Amino acid sequence: MRAVTEPLRSRLQANMAVVAISVFSVFAAPTLPAHGQTAPPACTRPVYLTFDTGHMGTAPLIAEVLQRQKVRVTFFAAHEKTQQGDGSLGQHWAPWWKARAAEGHAFASHTWDHAYWRADITGGGAAQFRIRPSAGAQAGQNLLWSAKTYCDNLRQAATRLQVLTGQAPLPLFRAPGGKTSPRLLAAAKQCGFEHVGWADAGFLGDELPSDRYPNAQLLQKALRNIRSGDILMAHLGIWSRQDPWAPAVLEPLIEGLKARGLCFATLREHPAYREWTLRHPLQLAIDTR
Repeated sequence: MRAVTEPLRSRLQANMAVVAISVFSVFAAPTLPAHGQTAPPACTRPVYLTFDTGHMGTAPLIAEVLQRQKVRVTFFAAHEKTQQGDGSLGQHWAPWWKARAAEGHAFASHTWDHAYWRADITGGGAAQFRIRPSAGAQAGQNLLWSAKTYCDNLRQAATRLQVLTGQAPLPLFRAPGGKTSPRLLAAAKQCGFEHVGWADAGFLGDELPSDRYPNAQLLQKALRNIRSGDILMAHLGIWSRQDPWAPAVLEPLIEGLKARGLCFATLREHPAYREWTLRHPLQLAIDTR
């Protein structure tokens, strides 16, 4: 995996320095325990930071922030086009995924083809859905998928994640764009996948145009509105955003939320999904040849 280029790193670090000032306009910096004192008790006010795949250009810098801040997150992965390599779940990014697994992060499906639900097909017979993938050989096409086809696409991403990370992904998924219907959710649950959305305040805005939604504005809004229990959502790179959200907003956001007494957990610990994940482990056919 190629390292992030120095010009990009310098530009992103400069952006982080500017954006970080916003934290102190909203919250004071946290007080750290003095040398020799014990750390404060474990946080009981979690938020659940999640990342969907994207072009992966900022993924190495995001990983650095998470490691430095000792924050574990949940990644929802599809096999999307990337700035470098052969797609977000391709071999180029295999070392990156393996390293995240070693750090204790959690993983779940985002559909293999980043397949958007568009509509239910009503009428008698088995459930069918109008689907529009944004990745893969049929990207941009309007397709008619059965429940089985949709489930197979969910499993394909989950299976690849297990190969890359060496650990079973969670029996959860996030539909691209969060677009679903009750029939789609029922079909996915029937084949072992519970859907995960995000809180209103947890929409971190990294896919919005940066000229109208600058990083400093997104940071202040998130710090003002996020509450304990919220699921937060961002991406591993957004093609259309000119001024990257991550890592410029990510680190001051984490620091600001910690200053409010919030902590970070994966969806393994979320009370709405904890029992489901324990009772419904995915049964995936892994080719070990």
